[in-house]
Amino acid sequence: MYDQINKLGGNAIMYKTGHSLIKAKMKEEHAELAGEMSGHMFFADRYYGYDDALYAACRLTEIVAKSGRPLSAQLEGLPHMVSTPEIRVDCPDDIKFGVVERVATHFKKIRKTVDTDGVRVIFPEGWGLLRASNTQPVLVMRFEAASEKLLKEYQTEVEQALEEARSPVSASHT
Repeated sequence: MYDQINKLGGNAIMYKTGHSLIKAKMKEEHAELAGEMSGHMFFADRYYGYDDALYAACRLTEIVAKSGRPLSAQLEGLPHMVSTPEIRVDCPDDIKFGVVERVATHFKKIRKTVDTDGVRVIFPEGWGLLRASNTQPVLVMRFEAASEKLLKEYQTEVEQALEEARSPVSASHT
């Protein structure tokens, strides 16, 4: 998504997860649209701060109707990607941020990463995300890739690094 937004002349900004954090960042950046992996979409459209699925559906319907082209035609040319749902892994609150940091340290040595909110590992044809939940004793993972095969490869690589970071030997060396 970030590549496509930038390619089409937009300015995609990655930021932390959370309703209040997203809305504050929108205000700071004067953004017209923001979203979270959870599916929440925030609109600064005709009123600042909408986060409403029905509103999003109505606005999309209006935009498509005014364009005179079906939605399918407007989506042509966008790459097809496969993704996982949110994967939640139980992890005690007192260690979850340290585990994410150890995984981030591992991947920073071998891959491009983004550490805005956890660690996003950039793979050749996709990405993997590991972050600590701000509200529960869990780690959250998501993956996206150009194919099912790559998706599984990327997920396996991150899960292996996570398992290593959770091991007692790894934790004692930090």
